[in-house]
Amino acid sequence: MREHKAMRVGMIGVGRMGAGMAANLLQAGHELCVYNRSPEKAAALIAQGARAAASIADACGGDAVLSMLANDEAVESVVFADGGIAASLPAGALHISSSTISVALVERLTAAHRDVGQRFVAAPVFGRPHLAAAGQLFVIAAGEPAAIEAATPVLDAIGQKTFVVGETPQIANLIKISGNFLIASVMESLGEAMALVGKAGIDRRQYLEILTSTLFNAPVYSTYGGLVADGNFEPAGFAAPLGYKDIRLALAAADELRVPMPLASLLRDRFLTLLAQGGDHLDWSAIGGLAAKDAGVPYR
Repeated sequence: MREHKAMRVGMIGVGRMGAGMAANLLQAGHELCVYNRSPEKAAALIAQGARAAASIADACGGDAVLSMLANDEAVESVVFADGGIAASLPAGALHISSSTISVALVERLTAAHRDVGQRFVAAPVFGRPHLAAAGQLFVIAAGEPAAIEAATPVLDAIGQKTFVVGETPQIANLIKISGNFLIASVMESLGEAMALVGKAGIDRRQYLEILTSTLFNAPVYSTYGGLVADGNFEPAGFAAPLGYKDIRLALAAADELRVPMPLASLLRDRFLTLLAQGGDHLDWSAIGGLAAKDAGVPYR
């Protein structure tokens, strides 16, 4: 990691992903102020030296504020509300959004911050909570060059590599959304293949070892393949409703750009099936278990 001057950073959203990101900001030497709708989730960070913000506005008094929130509604509520980020962040200060949100909302955020003289960088991330805790996320960043430069100390603290993809922030979120579509596609196809071999009596773990030792030697297959092979969907590293949300974001972007995505439509229905069957508390990889259930193949 490059050496950087310490920054005063506000962190808004310290759930399973945000907590790990915030801890790495502290470890990198940044002065951290944290705000979360459920204050108890910030307790561990306070014990490590972060300051608890009494409000969103209280978290916006430094050089930058980093938000990591679940969906469009949550981001809108902290940015556009009275006393929100747009109203409270000083002119010239920076908002870094790592939330997986719609392309349309990123466009609104870009315009809103520009109109009041603030800087904005979209920086969604690839990686599950254990990578967030280890500071090993992959960051997809887009924004004006000066804003990217200002955000670099924060991005270096939370990730192992940052891909700067352009000056238009919504590009970063489109890449993130499309990436999550691909992950969901892998989980569905793994589930169907494992249901097929599992019903024939073939050990799913051995099957996964063959796949990942030959043609499918990629982290997405080993990580999600292990979860699907074992039916290990609890506790959720990334909850099923969030996966459903991301596929809907991909379809919304596809509608806007007039890009047919028939597989994304299938995945939307698979997530909807999972949620209809009470899977809200499960990891999103549980869509990979639907094919086995349909085939009558029990998990151990």
